[in-house]
Amino acid sequence: MMLSSLWIPLLLTFIAGLSTGLGSLISFFVKDFKRSYLHFSMGLSAGVMVYVSFMELLPRSVEGLGFFHANMFFFGGVLFIMLIDFLIPHEYIEERLDGDDAESGLMSVGLFTALGIAIHNFPEGLAVFMSSLSDVSLGVPLAFAIALHNIPEGIAVAMPIYYATKSRSKAFWYSFFSGVVEPLGAVFGALLLLPYLTEEVLYYSLAFVAGVMVFISFDELLPLSLREDKGHITVLGVYAGMVLMYASLQLL
Repeated sequence: MMLSSLWIPLLLTFIAGLSTGLGSLISFFVKDFKRSYLHFSMGLSAGVMVYVSFMELLPRSVEGLGFFHANMFFFGGVLFIMLIDFLIPHEYIEERLDGDDAESGLMSVGLFTALGIAIHNFPEGLAVFMSSLSDVSLGVPLAFAIALHNIPEGIAVAMPIYYATKSRSKAFWYSFFSGVVEPLGAVFGALLLLPYLTEEVLYYSLAFVAGVMVFISFDELLPLSLREDKGHITVLGVYAGMVLMYASLQLL
């Protein structure tokens, strides 16, 4: 495969991953982070990922591999990210955005949050890369959705470290490096898969990626956004994400 065909998937993955750094910068200026923004953005991200998984990635895989093999790799992706989630629990945002923790232990809270986010960002990076490699019109909105929910992740890392150290630079860099793992997932995918990348391998990858994204949506984004949402903000976000995905596929 020509290297010229890789720069857009890699660029999209870098943008998605490094938005955690943007979140850390926002945390220094926004003291009252509104829950409604968080709930809507999480719902939007989930809507994009669920829509693209069931309307594009999995159907393409079924068309190329057949129903049985595509679904086996879809559920393989679900089990893969589920195992990561069980080994490294991904509970971080709601507890960290308030900044109400005692100062003692905040540094360890921030570090473990950064580690958990970094580990979960790795398969997300692979998802953006493989989707973009298949079709840029899939990768652009998916990168946007992941970038959107990476912003509060950046806030979640930066705030406890900032309160513990009083250093904006330390808070930013820890948040930044937790996001760098996402483009590393893309680089890993390029190094591991591209030498053997055939149309069949790409179809297997798309089904696997769909399973990863559906699990992230149902296990992380939607439960988190619905936890305190007493209205319809999350549901509106989900539908807005689906409409955004549909519109981008029509226009790009």
